[in-house]
Formats: sequence, C-alpha cells, structure tokens
Amino acid sequence: MRVDEIDVPENLHYSKEHQWLSVEGEKCRVGLTDYAQKQLHELVYIDLPEKGAEARAGQLMGSVESVKAVSDIFSPVSGEVVEVNKNVQDSPSIINKSPYQDGWCVIVKPSKLKEELKSLLSADAYCSHIKTLLEAK
Repeated sequence: MRVDEIDVPENLHYSKEHQWLSVEGEKCRVGLTDYAQKQLHELVYIDLPEKGAEARAGQLMGSVESVKAVSDIFSPVSGEVVEVNKNVQDSPSIINKSPYQDGWCVIVKPSKLKEELKSLLSADAYCSHIKTLLEAK
C-alpha cells in the first residue's frame, strides 16, 4: 500500500508512534516506518536498547536523531530484546534506504503478543492515520 509516496506493507502491524512490527514465529522484528524516516530525513544517530533489556508496549525503548530533530522510539510490544541491529547502530541511514528490510531496529521475544496486537494498527488503519496527519499539515 502507498499513501503520498509512503510505503505501508500490508503484512505488518503499526503503532501510532510510527513503529512497525513483524511477527516472525515466536519473535517480533521492530523498526521505524517509511513515514517516520521521511519525516525525520537524514538519520545520523540511533540509540537502541541492549540485548536482554525489557521492552514494554507503549514505553520508550530508544531514540533516533536526524539532521532535523531527535525523536523517541516506543516499543509496540512487551518482552525481552533478543537481538539488536548493529548495522543500524553503525549506520542509521540504512533506515532511510530500507526501513522495512535492512533498517529494522530490534527483535523482541514478546510476552503478551495476543493482547498487544489488538492495540496496533493494520496497514489500512495506519494509512488512514497517515492521511489524517498529512491533512493536518
């Protein structure tokens, strides 16, 4: 799906804070959406939790800095961070080039996935959310 040149893959779940989540067996991959990276522009620094850290749905799990601004990253699910994308830490601009493939941030082993998925948006709902934000500008 696309909204104003913004990619929104249909197979992912989204938060209103512009994180995406991919359910991969018993783990979830988390990253920043195409909308988020386009709003921030050129990413220059990212702060992510360490492997083993506890993530809580809706809570701060890091931040990303661009030439324009610093923005918080919120976890879409609760659980344990089991992997951190070191490539993104070394070169945050990967998110600008490939937000849904190479630019993922962390992998979480979720503890309450079924309940927490209910609070995330489908691709259609996230597109509607983006449209509302764009219209407000």
